[in-house]
Amino acid sequence: MTALDWQKSSYCAQGNSCIHIAADHGSVALTESGDPTGAILRTSPSAWAALIRTVKESHSRG
Repeated sequence: MTALDWQKSSYCAQGNSCIHIAADHGSVALTESGDPTGAILRTSPSAWAALIRTVKESHSRG
């Protein structure tokens, strides 16, 4: 298994409460910075895009 190339959320400050994301052989992998080798959530790119789109729409509505 190859190491994932994790990217930190652009909304993350200097703390340990951050989301990291990586592309992983056709899926999207997510983990938290407090324990990056712990639980890794995997989802499809289309499900991830739908989640991000929904969050952005909800945020813009206030």
